[in-house]
Amino acid sequence: MISRLFLTLVLALGAGGARALAQEDAPAAADRPARDEAFKMVDAYVMSNLQESLGLDDAQFAKAIPLVKRLQGDRRTYILDRTRMVREMRRLLRQGGASETAVLDLLKQVKALDVDGPAQTRKNLDALDALLTPLQQAKYRVLEMEVEQRMRELMNRVRPRQAPRPGERQGPRE
Repeated sequence: MISRLFLTLVLALGAGGARALAQEDAPAAADRPARDEAFKMVDAYVMSNLQESLGLDDAQFAKAIPLVKRLQGDRRTYILDRTRMVREMRRLLRQGGASETAVLDLLKQVKALDVDGPAQTRKNLDALDALLTPLQQAKYRVLEMEVEQRMRELMNRVRPRQAPRPGERQGPRE
């Protein structure tokens, strides 16, 4: 019960940080402390449940902690960097003054990230997998998916209700 309450708290705060990331007009510097705190709380939740969820012995757990931290940190860096670059492209395009050179430079950076980010994630995941049994690997994937799913659910709850887009129905389907 306490674990479920903690998860809800962690994910709610994480959702708030993620929501702040999604707001394009919000000043990025002002959102960083809340976002960073939310990331720390999600990391703490994963770490606190890692040993029990995967059935790790003490030696495996000690070796897994830095691998999981690196995996989560590198994933997060990739997503944040890519989001920042795409936002900058959006800003340039909306202002109407986007030069082909500026956009091309940003596109090159995004494309490089789209190659390097997943490759680094794969490398980190391979290092973690080398430590784990196949059953533990499966349990880790499930743990990650469950945390991501809870984050999405909570983000959907805390997002302000938006007006339906043209052609979308509002209200329950009949």
